[in-house]
Amino acid sequence: MELTQLEYFMTVAQLEHMTLASKKLGITQPALSHAIAKLENEIGAPLFERNGRNIKLNRNGTMFSKWIGRALHNIENGLREIEEWSNPDTGVITLSYLNILGVELIPSLIRSYQLKYPKVRFELTQGNLGDIDEHLEQGFSDIMITSRESTLNNHHWKTIKNVPLYIVVPSQHRYAACSALSLAELSGEPFIGLKNNCGLKATIISRFRHTGFFLASAYEAEDLITVAGFIKSGLGVSVLPKTLGLMLDELVWIPITDEGWYWEIGLKWRDDHNISPAAKRFIEYVDTSHQGE
Repeated sequence: MELTQLEYFMTVAQLEHMTLASKKLGITQPALSHAIAKLENEIGAPLFERNGRNIKLNRNGTMFSKWIGRALHNIENGLREIEEWSNPDTGVITLSYLNILGVELIPSLIRSYQLKYPKVRFELTQGNLGDIDEHLEQGFSDIMITSRESTLNNHHWKTIKNVPLYIVVPSQHRYAACSALSLAELSGEPFIGLKNNCGLKATIISRFRHTGFFLASAYEAEDLITVAGFIKSGLGVSVLPKTLGLMLDELVWIPITDEGWYWEIGLKWRDDHNISPAAKRFIEYVDTSHQGE
């Protein structure tokens, strides 16, 4: 049973005349009669009562037309929905991102993009690194915004921005009045580290490798806001990006004198996954609008 047969059937059912139906469909009357006969043969029951060129649905045809009408309508809706998703002007961008980026970066990106393309919609997923990585790998997200160090060989990468990292201490700490510090000067200080599911951990580990210096963690937190809370309570010091959501009262942010201490944030997507035209345009937009940052 083919889709064209069903479309022919519905046209004949609506017009109740073979000649008119063949003209509307743009095929010959014998070809239309053959298609209807073939459909009836496949179903195993007649669908029409015939009187010359006039033709009318019988009981079987009436029942069948009810379901075929719904099916064709659903197919039409499906095709329309795919077209809307595929159209870069009206499509959907499925985007996952690290929790901390939802405070400032993600809302800013979406707002600026929708000012230019107001009909585009976003489907957003936020979470820790493990959650959103899985979301991308399973194909539920076209794009992920995360740390550079989380990329794999089958990933594409576009940098959005390099965020400076700071040594963060409580306001009563002996280093609170320092204008800048080297990581080596934190030797012996209780350090608030991060668990593996936090997107910043790989960046910090990588930077420590380049300096040849390592700090043992006194505590390991699940996320950056917990790290900030531990520092505020006087439980230790850490390294954090100075972003909204982390700048709690009684925290002091000290620039790092060592080179290379920044957090590279960008777009990641799979090179073996077909992403939507809307997502491709978003990647191009971010790449163009953030060049040089």
